[in-house]
Amino acid sequence: MLSACDHPATIVTKSSLVERDIDLLAPMAARRLTRVYVSVTNLDAGLARKLEPRATAPYRRIETIRRLAQAGIPVGVMVAPVVPFLTDRFLEEILERAREAGAGSAGYILLRLPYEVAPLMKAWLATHYPMKADHVMGLVRQMRGGKDYDSAFGVRQTGAGRYAELLAKRFAIACARLSLDGEREALDVSRFRPPRLGPQLDLF
Repeated sequence: MLSACDHPATIVTKSSLVERDIDLLAPMAARRLTRVYVSVTNLDAGLARKLEPRATAPYRRIETIRRLAQAGIPVGVMVAPVVPFLTDRFLEEILERAREAGAGSAGYILLRLPYEVAPLMKAWLATHYPMKADHVMGLVRQMRGGKDYDSAFGVRQTGAGRYAELLAKRFAIACARLSLDGEREALDVSRFRPPRLGPQLDLF
Protein backbone atom coordinates (compact mmCIF):
# COMPACT_ATOMS: atom_id res chain seq x y z
CA MET A 1 0.00 0.00 0.00
CA LEU A 2 2.83 2.45 0.81
CA SER A 3 4.42 1.86 -2.57
CA ALA A 4 1.13 2.08 -4.43
CA CYS A 5 0.39 5.46 -2.83
CA ASP A 6 3.97 6.76 -3.07
CA HIS A 7 3.90 7.16 0.71
CA PRO A 8 7.43 7.80 2.12
CA ALA A 9 8.46 5.59 5.03
CA THR A 10 11.49 4.99 7.23
CA ILE A 11 11.92 1.49 8.66
CA VAL A 12 13.83 0.69 11.86
CA THR A 13 14.37 -3.01 12.46
CA LYS A 14 16.58 -5.55 14.22
CA SER A 15 15.40 -8.38 11.97
CA SER A 16 16.88 -9.71 8.74
CA LEU A 17 13.33 -10.47 7.60
CA VAL A 18 13.33 -7.01 6.05
CA GLU A 19 15.33 -8.59 3.23
CA ARG A 20 12.15 -10.31 2.06
CA ASP A 21 10.85 -6.89 1.02
CA ILE A 22 13.86 -5.80 -1.01
CA ASP A 23 11.85 -6.24 -4.20
CA LEU A 24 9.37 -3.67 -2.85
CA LEU A 25 11.82 -1.38 -1.10
CA ALA A 26 14.32 -1.00 -3.96
CA PRO A 27 11.82 0.62 -6.38
CA MET A 28 10.60 2.87 -3.55
CA ALA A 29 14.18 3.86 -2.80
CA ALA A 30 14.68 4.76 -6.46
CA ARG A 31 11.81 7.24 -6.02
CA ARG A 32 13.27 8.57 -2.74
CA LEU A 33 10.43 7.05 -0.74
CA THR A 34 12.22 4.91 1.81
CA ARG A 35 15.28 4.28 3.94
CA VAL A 36 16.04 1.52 6.45
CA TYR A 37 17.85 1.61 9.77
CA VAL A 38 19.15 -1.67 11.17
CA SER A 39 19.56 -1.75 14.94
CA VAL A 40 22.79 -3.35 16.19
CA THR A 41 23.25 -3.50 19.96
CA ASN A 42 26.58 -5.29 20.30
CA LEU A 43 28.93 -7.70 18.50
CA ASP A 44 29.22 -10.41 21.17
CA ALA A 45 27.17 -13.48 20.22
CA GLY A 46 26.90 -14.68 23.82
CA LEU A 47 25.74 -11.31 25.12
CA ALA A 48 23.33 -10.95 22.20
CA ARG A 49 21.69 -14.29 23.02
CA LYS A 50 21.08 -13.09 26.58
CA LEU A 51 20.03 -9.57 25.72
CA GLU A 52 17.96 -10.22 22.59
CA PRO A 53 17.37 -13.98 22.55
CA ARG A 54 14.76 -14.01 19.78
CA ALA A 55 16.33 -11.39 17.53
CA THR A 56 18.64 -11.75 14.56
CA ALA A 57 22.30 -12.27 15.50
CA PRO A 58 24.52 -9.15 15.34
CA TYR A 59 26.72 -10.18 12.42
CA ARG A 60 23.66 -11.28 10.46
CA ARG A 61 22.28 -7.75 10.92
CA ILE A 62 25.49 -6.34 9.45
CA GLU A 63 24.95 -8.63 6.48
CA THR A 64 21.42 -7.25 6.16
CA ILE A 65 22.90 -3.76 5.91
CA ARG A 66 25.15 -5.03 3.12
CA ARG A 67 22.30 -6.60 1.17
CA LEU A 68 20.08 -3.56 1.46
CA ALA A 69 22.90 -1.27 0.35
CA GLN A 70 23.71 -3.51 -2.60
CA ALA A 71 20.08 -3.27 -3.67
CA GLY A 72 20.34 0.52 -3.76
CA ILE A 73 18.29 1.10 -0.62
CA PRO A 74 19.59 3.90 1.65
CA VAL A 75 20.51 2.15 4.88
CA GLY A 76 21.85 3.29 8.21
CA VAL A 77 22.82 1.70 11.49
CA MET A 78 21.17 2.42 14.82
CA VAL A 79 23.37 1.53 17.80
CA ALA A 80 20.56 0.88 20.23
CA PRO A 81 20.10 0.46 23.03
CA VAL A 82 23.49 1.45 24.39
CA VAL A 83 23.80 -0.25 27.79
CA PRO A 84 26.55 1.47 29.81
CA PHE A 85 29.40 -0.81 30.87
CA LEU A 86 27.91 -3.72 28.86
CA THR A 87 27.53 -2.70 25.23
CA ASP A 88 29.02 0.79 24.91
CA ARG A 89 32.44 -0.75 24.28
CA PHE A 90 31.18 -1.95 20.88
CA LEU A 91 30.14 1.51 19.67
CA GLU A 92 33.05 2.28 17.34
CA GLU A 93 33.34 -1.27 15.97
CA ILE A 94 29.63 -1.41 15.15
CA LEU A 95 29.92 1.84 13.24
CA GLU A 96 33.01 0.62 11.41
CA ARG A 97 31.47 -2.68 10.37
CA ALA A 98 28.23 -1.04 9.34
CA ARG A 99 30.11 1.51 7.22
CA GLU A 100 32.10 -1.26 5.55
CA ALA A 101 28.81 -2.98 4.75
CA GLY A 102 27.40 0.12 3.09
CA ALA A 103 25.65 2.11 5.80
CA GLY A 104 25.46 5.80 4.96
CA SER A 105 24.24 7.20 8.26
CA ALA A 106 24.08 6.32 11.94
CA GLY A 107 22.36 7.06 15.21
CA TYR A 108 22.36 5.79 18.76
CA ILE A 109 19.94 5.60 21.67
CA LEU A 110 20.91 5.25 25.31
CA LEU A 111 19.17 2.52 27.31
CA ARG A 112 15.67 3.71 28.24
CA LEU A 113 13.87 2.26 31.27
CA PRO A 114 10.37 3.74 31.46
CA TYR A 115 7.67 2.39 33.75
CA GLU A 116 7.68 -1.42 34.01
CA VAL A 117 10.86 -1.78 31.92
CA ALA A 118 13.16 -0.71 34.79
CA PRO A 119 12.37 -3.65 37.13
CA LEU A 120 12.64 -6.05 34.20
CA MET A 121 16.10 -4.74 33.35
CA LYS A 122 17.22 -4.90 36.97
CA ALA A 123 16.06 -8.52 37.21
CA TRP A 124 17.86 -9.35 33.97
CA LEU A 125 21.09 -7.80 35.24
CA ALA A 126 20.79 -9.65 38.56
CA THR A 127 20.38 -12.93 36.66
CA HIS A 128 23.05 -12.58 33.99
CA TYR A 129 25.54 -10.03 35.35
CA PRO A 130 25.14 -9.86 39.15
CA MET A 131 28.67 -8.52 39.67
CA LYS A 132 28.06 -5.67 37.20
CA ALA A 133 24.42 -4.89 37.95
CA ASP A 134 25.00 -2.11 40.48
CA HIS A 135 27.60 -0.43 38.33
CA VAL A 136 25.39 -0.52 35.22
CA MET A 137 22.43 0.95 37.09
CA GLY A 138 24.69 3.51 38.74
CA LEU A 139 25.80 4.75 35.33
CA VAL A 140 22.20 4.77 34.09
CA ARG A 141 21.15 6.96 37.04
CA GLN A 142 24.17 9.18 36.52
CA MET A 143 22.91 9.89 33.00
CA ARG A 144 19.28 10.24 34.09
CA GLY A 145 19.60 12.84 36.81
CA GLY A 146 19.71 10.28 39.61
CA LYS A 147 16.65 8.40 38.37
CA ASP A 148 16.20 5.18 36.41
CA TYR A 149 14.65 7.18 33.59
CA ASP A 150 14.11 10.73 32.45
CA SER A 151 11.47 11.26 29.78
CA ALA A 152 12.35 14.91 29.11
CA PHE A 153 12.52 15.69 25.42
CA GLY A 154 16.07 16.13 24.20
CA VAL A 155 17.69 13.93 26.85
CA ARG A 156 15.65 10.73 26.91
CA GLN A 157 17.56 9.30 23.94
CA THR A 158 21.09 10.38 24.83
CA GLY A 159 21.08 11.17 28.56
CA ALA A 160 22.91 13.95 30.38
CA GLY A 161 26.04 14.33 32.47
CA ARG A 162 29.70 13.52 31.94
CA TYR A 163 29.31 9.88 30.92
CA ALA A 164 26.59 10.79 28.40
CA GLU A 165 28.76 13.60 27.04
CA LEU A 166 31.67 11.19 26.60
CA LEU A 167 29.43 8.74 24.76
CA ALA A 168 28.15 11.49 22.48
CA LYS A 169 31.70 12.65 21.75
CA ARG A 170 32.85 9.12 20.92
CA PHE A 171 29.91 8.71 18.57
CA ALA A 172 30.52 12.04 16.84
CA ILE A 173 34.26 11.39 16.37
CA ALA A 174 33.64 7.91 14.95
CA CYS A 175 30.93 9.15 12.60
CA ALA A 176 33.15 11.95 11.32
CA ARG A 177 36.02 9.54 10.73
CA LEU A 178 33.76 7.11 8.87
CA SER A 179 31.79 9.76 6.93
CA LEU A 180 28.57 8.75 8.66
CA ASP A 181 27.74 12.28 9.75
CA GLY A 182 26.54 13.78 6.47
CA GLU A 183 23.12 15.28 5.86
CA ARG A 184 20.48 12.66 5.09
CA GLU A 185 18.59 13.21 1.87
CA ALA A 186 14.98 13.98 2.65
CA LEU A 187 12.35 11.54 1.48
CA ASP A 188 10.05 12.81 -1.25
CA VAL A 189 6.65 13.69 0.20
CA SER A 190 5.39 15.36 -2.98
CA ARG A 191 4.40 12.12 -4.73
CA PHE A 192 1.84 10.94 -2.18
CA ARG A 193 -1.67 10.25 -3.36
CA PRO A 194 -4.46 8.86 -1.16
CA PRO A 195 -5.55 5.28 -1.76
CA ARG A 196 -8.64 4.61 -3.82
CA LEU A 197 -11.33 3.46 -1.41
CA GLY A 198 -14.10 2.76 -3.91
CA PRO A 199 -16.44 4.75 -6.12
CA GLN A 200 -18.69 5.91 -3.29
CA LEU A 201 -15.90 7.36 -1.14
CA ASP A 202 -14.22 8.85 -4.21
CA LEU A 203 -17.04 11.40 -4.18
CA PHE A 204 -15.45 12.97 -1.09
